[in-house]
Amino acid sequence: MDYKKTWDYQERLFEEVVSQKRGNQSNRNPDRINNYLIFCEHPNVYTLGRNGSESNLLIDQIQLKKRHAGFYRINRGGDITYHGPGQIVGYPILDLEVFRLKIKQYITGLEESVIRTLGNFGLKGERMTNGTGVWLDSEIKNKSRKICAIGVRASRYVTMHGFAFNISTNLSYFNQINPCGFVDKGVTSLEKEIGIKPDMNEVKDLLKRNIADVFSMRLVN
Repeated sequence: MDYKKTWDYQERLFEEVVSQKRGNQSNRNPDRINNYLIFCEHPNVYTLGRNGSESNLLIDQIQLKKRHAGFYRINRGGDITYHGPGQIVGYPILDLEVFRLKIKQYITGLEESVIRTLGNFGLKGERMTNGTGVWLDSEIKNKSRKICAIGVRASRYVTMHGFAFNISTNLSYFNQINPCGFVDKGVTSLEKEIGIKPDMNEVKDLLKRNIADVFSMRLVN
């Protein structure tokens, strides 16, 4: 899905949930609040969070066109990252009050969902001190590498944006940025780590189940 079209779609669902919350203030019934989980893949695109620096994009507009990549400054947290084919981009649009979560707990839950999914493939995903996302060998100098980036926005305790989980991603696109603002960390993918190309639908199914378990939610198509 085109990045801008998906962003616009997120915004519509976000406003829907916020509107439902406003209309439900007198009767806090969680069954009256819709929550959404979007999984998609994007064409090649770089996105820069509201506190990020454009200096972490290492190519200019001409080079972006040569690489058939877009660029957007967006309203999530975090710095710069890449989205592209072979990457599961997840956009949970959730009322955190329904799930009784603070924003830090929510981000920790997203990380845990990916960590469990990596565990399904025999990999040990980890958190990094002073950094969001999921890493491998997170505290080993010159070996730490990021496999999932996280950047969210929350207003009135409703979330949007989310995470980008590298499955069989073309990692060369990360060479054009300082991923998430880091200049001394690597990136990796599930395919690179296990040595074979995973079935994307299998990974999505595992990830959905892990998200549902971590957040104690029931998924409805």
